[in-house]
Amino acid sequence: MAQHNPPLVTVEALSHRYGGSEGPPILDDVALTVHEREVVALLGRSGSGKSTLLRSIAGLVTPDAGTLRFTPGADGRARSVAMVFQSFALMPWLTVLQNVELGLEAKKVPAAERRRRALAAIDLIGLDGFENAFPRELSGGMRQRVGLARALVVEPSLLLMDEPFSALDVLTAETLRSDLIEWWGDGRLGIAAVLIVTHNIEEAVLMSDRVLVLSSNPGRIVAEFRVGLPQPRDRLDPAFRDLVERIYARMTQRVVPAAEEAHAPAPALGRPLAPVSVTALAGLIEEVEAAPFDGRAPLAELGDTLQLEVDELFPIVETLQQLGFVTLAEGEVALTAAGAGFAQEDVDQRKAMFRAALLGHVPLAGAIRAALDARTGHQVPARLFREELEEALSPDFAEDTLRAVTEWGRYAELFAYDEAGDLFTLDDPG
Repeated sequence: MAQHNPPLVTVEALSHRYGGSEGPPILDDVALTVHEREVVALLGRSGSGKSTLLRSIAGLVTPDAGTLRFTPGADGRARSVAMVFQSFALMPWLTVLQNVELGLEAKKVPAAERRRRALAAIDLIGLDGFENAFPRELSGGMRQRVGLARALVVEPSLLLMDEPFSALDVLTAETLRSDLIEWWGDGRLGIAAVLIVTHNIEEAVLMSDRVLVLSSNPGRIVAEFRVGLPQPRDRLDPAFRDLVERIYARMTQRVVPAAEEAHAPAPALGRPLAPVSVTALAGLIEEVEAAPFDGRAPLAELGDTLQLEVDELFPIVETLQQLGFVTLAEGEVALTAAGAGFAQEDVDQRKAMFRAALLGHVPLAGAIRAALDARTGHQVPARLFREELEEALSPDFAEDTLRAVTEWGRYAELFAYDEAGDLFTLDDPG
């Protein structure tokens, strides 16, 4: 079994903070080991720090604390890494061959050897005949194959992949994913191990020997699942579906123990909100309320029905949970009485219910409305709330939170927003 093979890289007590040692934590006390001859998937949502962890292992990011240790190979040689990025990261002015040769050129490999190795890598990944094409002439799938060839040609010990299929259409991603599994199984990749970051649960189960689940804000490894299914794997296999559902259930569990949470203070204005549209929120309520779910849906089935991945599905469900429209437990979402009522009401009643939910469950929305009510002119600069949010959150999370509460407040006619002046107002608040 892969887990009994020698370790390739060991991470211990790794921590990293946004913007330096004084910023909010991205990763906290992360520990993991990748062994030879195994594929490990890092599964987590946006904000879990999975890409930061991958970049730390690649040496592109210096963590604030912790250690990274590579075990020398059996021949005593030092380990090496190569990375495949989500965005292809090709040089548009270079041909396919020249892009693949880049890493070898940086290593001062002689020109004849560079060309031989690059052509062999291009042939392996199925782009023979496109050596002189430029990236603009290639499809997305072909460009990602070039990125893969560029990583493989330097003969790394560890291949790091950062959501390598997320920018591709479904069919192209499936083809490249299947090819990669086949090449790995046949030993044609010439590498010792693969560490892949994804937010797609089925992809993690399809490809890996182990799945590591990271929590968010900050990122911690909270669960490990071993995948003992033979390759190639069948998505419809009951054992496959069972593992997918167990991972969904684990990812929806709260990280904070209930006893600790019971004594936690009420959430401050700095609690992050997902920038989920009201349309998406209402659409999910309607989907769960209708047949075949009839008010209760396993997340795995709901994701398949709506064709949403974890990063898209979870923010919608968790926002509805925060607003009191659904409950979430053991990987299953169920409508509350308020959620079922929302699905049946007309537009005006839905707005009234949403307004009550905001005032009851989103302190930031109530604070904005209270500030507007207290001011003679009923206007408040949005920057005041933006600055307060940035004291607790990164600028990106602060902006997402403000954008979310602005859309929700406007829909609920709780307050209005003047984009030109960046002002909250009570114009036509309802």
